[in-house]
Amino acid sequence: PVSADIEAGYGPGPADVATTVSAVLDAGVVGINIEDNTHGGNPTRLFGINEQCARIAAAREVAERRRIPLVINARTDTFLLALGSGVEERVRLTVERGLQYLRAGADLIFVPLLVDVVLVKRLGEELQGRISLMALPGAPPAQELFAAGAARVSIGQMAMLATLGSLKRIGDELHQRGTWRSIEESFYGFGEAEALFSQRPPDS
Repeated sequence: PVSADIEAGYGPGPADVATTVSAVLDAGVVGINIEDNTHGGNPTRLFGINEQCARIAAAREVAERRRIPLVINARTDTFLLALGSGVEERVRLTVERGLQYLRAGADLIFVPLLVDVVLVKRLGEELQGRISLMALPGAPPAQELFAAGAARVSIGQMAMLATLGSLKRIGDELHQRGTWRSIEESFYGFGEAEALFSQRPPDS
């Protein structure tokens, strides 16, 4: 099963979201992330609750019409953008949006930057355990996040960023000292790497 991050739906309106969802379903996708961040297209930084609910409902309608049990991971950027005057207001805004998104057809509420176990527990209780999180450096282990009420934990772009960090360390060492201990520490053998590409799916 493949889940696709469709960002904010590649267009502001429900019809835009429906077009995008239809295209990713054609590609074989069975899950999507869709966010409420307008990326500068709205003075409030997030789509209004009613706007976003209409966009989520449009995604659900396309999937139901095609009889595909699409998993909709509805992302809200209340924590990512540090909205509200403090944590308490941020939690309230997240719960308000999350409940409405679930009613509109979302399966999960994705809250990037939320990794505090106490807050995860609070939001998990308010949102019926249907919250999705992203692991960050310094975050608790997945087991603790699940125990606190998370239904899903992903790593987003973290593996890619960690890989870039390794490449930077290698480059800095080569440039500054002319040595390659960083390569040796994380070296992956040629045979192992080639083996990753040697397997072929059975003929259908």
